[in-house]
Amino acid sequence: MTALLDIDQLLDTLESGLRQILQARGVDDPVLIGIRTGGVWLADVLGKRLGIAQPFGELDISFYRDDFSRIGLNPRVMPSSLPFDTEGRDIILIDDVIMSGRTIRAAMNEIFDYGRPASIILATLIDMGARELPIQPDVVGRALTLEAHQRVKLRGPEPLRIEVQESGQ
Repeated sequence: MTALLDIDQLLDTLESGLRQILQARGVDDPVLIGIRTGGVWLADVLGKRLGIAQPFGELDISFYRDDFSRIGLNPRVMPSSLPFDTEGRDIILIDDVIMSGRTIRAAMNEIFDYGRPASIILATLIDMGARELPIQPDVVGRALTLEAHQRVKLRGPEPLRIEVQESGQ
């Protein structure tokens, strides 16, 4: 059995939260970076909603994962693409799901290899909790607790939808 979550409501929550943070911090020219794959889809949608004209960046954190030596390389590794300088920039880092915090740590390590940003605002569609590292998103579409036999999956990019699936689907 698969249950769909209301993607539009989650995106509205992210957009509203990001607008509030940008205004509160006085950030008027942020850049977006999405973590592949779901974060890239979300960066595309949120960039349009926020009226950010500059192209968004895409990170593939495969080489930055702390379990790289144990699990090996993802067979679909693609190069990261940042069509802007990160030095001194305010970055909105976007991922679909945050759980342990390890993916975000890897993404930040890669961003800093490109340059030292002024700030990073972290936005995630779903917060699964269960942190292993002290990394918290600034904006969350929804906190979600799943049973052991469930998982959350973002599908897209067209149409963009988010599902809670039972194991084996």
